Amino acid sequence: MMKSRTEEEDFWNSTKFKPFTFDDDDDGFSKLKESKQAVNNIRSLVDEEEDEGDVEKVSWSGEPVGSISWSVRETAASSHRTVREPTFPKTNTEPPTRSLSGYSLSSLFKGKTKGGNFQTFTDSLSDSTVRLYAPELRKPKSEYKDVIINLSPEETVQRMLQGKAVSLEIFRSLQDKLGLLDTAVSAHDGNVITAVLIYLKRTLSKEVLFRELESRQTALRHFIHYLTETREQRLLLELLRALGRMEDMALLQYKEHLNIPDENKRRDFLKSCLSLPFSPEDSGHIQDHYTLLERQIVIEATDRQAELGGKVEIFQKFPRRASILNMPLITTLYYCCFYHFTESEGTYSSPLNIRQTFKISEMQYFVTTLAARAKLKAWSDVGALFTSRNWLGFTRKKSPLSFQRVVDILQKNSAPTQVLQEYVALVEDSDLRITLAQKHKCHDIVINTYKELKDRQLLLEYLKKIERGSVEAKKINELLKNSQIRWKN
Repeated sequence: MMKSRTEEEDFWNSTKFKPFTFDDDDDGFSKLKESKQAVNNIRSLVDEEEDEGDVEKVSWSGEPVGSISWSVRETAASSHRTVREPTFPKTNTEPPTRSLSGYSLSSLFKGKTKGGNFQTFTDSLSDSTVRLYAPELRKPKSEYKDVIINLSPEETVQRMLQGKAVSLEIFRSLQDKLGLLDTAVSAHDGNVITAVLIYLKRTLSKEVLFRELESRQTALRHFIHYLTETREQRLLLELLRALGRMEDMALLQYKEHLNIPDENKRRDFLKSCLSLPFSPEDSGHIQDHYTLLERQIVIEATDRQAELGGKVEIFQKFPRRASILNMPLITTLYYCCFYHFTESEGTYSSPLNIRQTFKISEMQYFVTTLAARAKLKAWSDVGALFTSRNWLGFTRKKSPLSFQRVVDILQKNSAPTQVLQEYVALVEDSDLRITLAQKHKCHDIVINTYKELKDRQLLLEYLKKIERGSVEAKKINELLKNSQIRWKN
């Protein structure tokens, strides 16, 4: 049964579907209604997740939606604006800047931009060089204390001691900066003091900084140590010069010779240091250093040539293990006693010339020479060191070193028993002499000492320790049979 036209219209009007017409595309009111419905649906989704009263809506600029500043920014976004990042704690001195895109929350909902289509916006999000920041909602205010805020010097230092982030840029005037430095010094923490000094070094002129540090000795010591560790040589020299510490400045300049590898250039540098304002004692050391290096250069060149020539026996028998250049004074003396002991006093390499030039003490010279000649097993030279003549022309053994120490040096250089026995016998203390003689197996000394003590029992005990039938055993037996000796026991 066919329905009437009225019934058909009632059917279409009573459902939620509409008949197709060619005029739908031009129905602007329908499109506006659908867009509004879509926005409302999105809002309902948000409202289902969180209560609208508990959430403060924030735009990309960090301003509450609907505020005056937000409205002004949204209006000017399409033309030109400067977007500031939300107030996050800063991690570097140059925060990254965000490109001026001109997008808003409303354009996101609509899927359109103010200056182009939605595809352009999604492309910009996929660009790795663009960094977009969204503010965090409902963040406690206590977490924002690391941002630049007005803190007193005491609060700033306390936060630095706790390892929290602070900004020293808030201390702008000279009085504030010095107050911060004094507070840091009173905290007795080297890291805090150094951090403040670095800030003052960057923000104050050298003249002002040097003047203020002069009256703050603790901070001055930290600053000098900091410049030394960072090797800011020029600034450190300027500081010492401004403080009138000329000797320290001279020593600092002298220390530069350690960085000069070439010995000739180092010698020339040391010569230039002789005119620096050293103290009298230090000036003498610098002069000796220059003279020693100058002499070492001559000795090294001569000995290298002699060693390569192969005509000097001692260099062939005992090849040099290292260069003499830049060696200490006593090492140089030992070298010359080893290789140039017999040279005349007029030569640079003569041990006697070195002793006289550098005013080496008798003890130092004796010990060094003894060690060098004992190393060579030159026992005749060793004996000559101890020979002394009195005013009557008699010779005797004399040593500025104790004979116990002499025996130790000779024993370390593998001296034979005959040589050791000669010097063990010169030890004055009888108990010590017997101990050394037994240690180094100088039997004659032990036997003669017991004979002098007239101790028959000790001789009998010692006879048990030596080999039967030996020369020493026969000597003990002869002494024990000698009726002319009056034994104590």
